[in-house]
Amino acid sequence: MVKGMYHYIREAWKKPDETYVDELMRERLQKWRREPTVVRIDKPTRLDRARALGYKAKQGFIMVRVKVRRGSLRKPRPKMGRKPKKMGTVKITPGKNLQWIAEERAARKFPNLEVLNSYWVAEDGKYKWFEVIMVDPHHPAIKNDPDINWICNKEHKGRVFRGLTGAGKKARGLRGKGKGREKVRPSLRAHGRRGK
Repeated sequence: MVKGMYHYIREAWKKPDETYVDELMRERLQKWRREPTVVRIDKPTRLDRARALGYKAKQGFIMVRVKVRRGSLRKPRPKMGRKPKKMGTVKITPGKNLQWIAEERAARKFPNLEVLNSYWVAEDGKYKWFEVIMVDPHHPAIKNDPDINWICNKEHKGRVFRGLTGAGKKARGLRGKGKGREKVRPSLRAHGRRGK
């Protein structure tokens, strides 16, 4: 069986520390650290991943790279009146993963576009970088494409802010089904309101 280009790109990104990707990214990160938080880019860094998530090299598709600070929430330490255990300054994590936060930042920067999906590209000790695939729902090329024109419907407006992307569904616990997952559907809030 003949293996295509996408296969070799995918294999290289599975273990980036052991392949050419490591040297490539080390050079790029020096530049990326100095860039703004949200940057529009010409083409995907990981072409195989972008294509798998719905990207097409055509008008109406926009690629954005987002930088997010790593780690848990930074909370100020109370001045007085607590024992150390109850200070609530460490191990306080947001209800969203960093990828979902990156998608939301991209959506706020480009309010006329919708987030299709995103993927990880790099990280260092301080930041993580994600590339976000965005779609212009008003572009004629998108409206005429039967694979993607579902995103033009009004019920998909602001989908990233409602946790409907891949990263959002993962953070909400919607990846699995069946026993042990009874409380996550249709949502945590909706389940809490049942029987009232």
